Amino acid sequence: MGNKIVRTLFAFLFLFFQVPDACANNGSVLVRVGITDNKFQNVLRQEVAVYGTSECDICDSETRRILTHVPANTDIIIKNGLSGMDVVVNNTGATLSDFVIVCPAGLLGVKDLKRKGEPAVYHGAFELVQSPNHKGFYLVNIVEIQEYLKGVVPNEMPIRFGLEALKAQTVAARNYVLAPRKKAYDEFDVVDSVASQVYYGANTETDISTRAVIETDGVVALYDNEMILTLYSSTAGGYTESYANSFSDPNNKVFPTEHKPYLVAVPDEEEFPKLNDEEKAKEFYSQRVPSYDIESPYYRWQKEWAAGELENILKKTLPAQSKTGFITPAFSSSDELGTIKDIKVMKRGESGKAIEIELMTTKGCYRIAKELVIRRVFQKDGISLPSANVVFEKKLDNYGNITDITAYGGGFGHGVGMSQYGAGYMATKLNQPYYNILRHYYKGICLGTPPVEVWNENIKQTFWAPAGRASIVLINPNVSKIKVILNGKEREFNISKSLFQKEVKIDISRYIEDGQNNIIYCPNERMMKVYVELVEKYTNISAEPED
Repeated sequence: MGNKIVRTLFAFLFLFFQVPDACANNGSVLVRVGITDNKFQNVLRQEVAVYGTSECDICDSETRRILTHVPANTDIIIKNGLSGMDVVVNNTGATLSDFVIVCPAGLLGVKDLKRKGEPAVYHGAFELVQSPNHKGFYLVNIVEIQEYLKGVVPNEMPIRFGLEALKAQTVAARNYVLAPRKKAYDEFDVVDSVASQVYYGANTETDISTRAVIETDGVVALYDNEMILTLYSSTAGGYTESYANSFSDPNNKVFPTEHKPYLVAVPDEEEFPKLNDEEKAKEFYSQRVPSYDIESPYYRWQKEWAAGELENILKKTLPAQSKTGFITPAFSSSDELGTIKDIKVMKRGESGKAIEIELMTTKGCYRIAKELVIRRVFQKDGISLPSANVVFEKKLDNYGNITDITAYGGGFGHGVGMSQYGAGYMATKLNQPYYNILRHYYKGICLGTPPVEVWNENIKQTFWAPAGRASIVLINPNVSKIKVILNGKEREFNISKSLFQKEVKIDISRYIEDGQNNIIYCPNERMMKVYVELVEKYTNISAEPED
């Protein structure tokens, strides 16, 4: 191996062994992705075979020392063991603990793993992490966030939705991984399935989605100077719902959860009334009211059950969902359900989403809360309801007994935050830029770079300015000046503020270039929190920046 390749490899290793951090000094942000199996179910493994499309190296995680070189397209077989992981290459084996595999001049693949019918190959590095109890190990893809997003965006959103919708999806996906609701695993940040975001690797990248990733480089959604939780779903049904009415607290399971001012109920049209009234919800979801989501196959849907059919379903779903704690009283498999006497929505959100349902039977009365639990209780053919935007209609016999139940509904998914079909409509039919799409679904936000704290070392960020404007924002500044290197040129700005001023903005639009921009925040005498604002909260931004 030549000296140049050795230097390249060690530079690569240095990059990929840094802690993933939006404030990384070199501007790189790393994501750790747990790779699941072909069914997207199992992330803990007993055995796996990986390979590199060119020569790759097995390295010690802690020391970064290269343990062995492996020729291109050669299987590296890893099996779980009691004292580590057994690694076999060309019939030669060794037992290792935590280690990484890198392929500086190519991609890394997982043998027999398919994504969209293609071999699963990945940028970055593979890290093999054994579980603390040695019951298995995790295959973790450590990848720079831009490369990660290139494998996410075309798999989370159809590319036919257009460039601006794909850009909106990119920003939402970037926020999602940088500011998650809750980290599910200690060993990595996200998994590659719908449990986090769908990430299929390098073989599923497309030109238009890659362009969306590049042209939103460094851009995140912010509220009150912090990155927001960018929840999104396939189809809201014309009216999104507030976070508090759809999710429980991820830590203490309290429902409804704490309000988030940027994740509120949003109608596609201002004239849509609040749908927390039963009759208004029924009127809205039993017809195809024109909205941004109207082209979704799940815009409106209908499910039907005979009473006896639904009773048999409930006997299975109620015990399973009672374990969540959101069914009162809890129903066990040994309890008698009886026959259904009534199904009544007791509480709705502004979008008409069912928040709490009362199920009355001849044997008891049950309260079912939370949208995902409601969807999983009222299944049809083993499949949960597409959404909790649902209205129930009962058919009675001559004696007043329920014989049939019909559910009219709209939307697919939790319906909080951005609607992907709505974003596609706004982009292709309304010709809206991506920042307006995001500001429609996430109220009161601005777009900018991730806020960072600067004190005793340089911090670099890259970004695209979608409207050709930018301002440096200092949060609670206690410094008299700020020095930056912007696109290679040093700039120094004096700071003046009133006593109780929370933030200071410095217009740097005249220094912004088309395409990618680079800013380095230089050290200061005191710690300061700063970011670059690219699109303000409410203003309509023209295509041409002011001088």
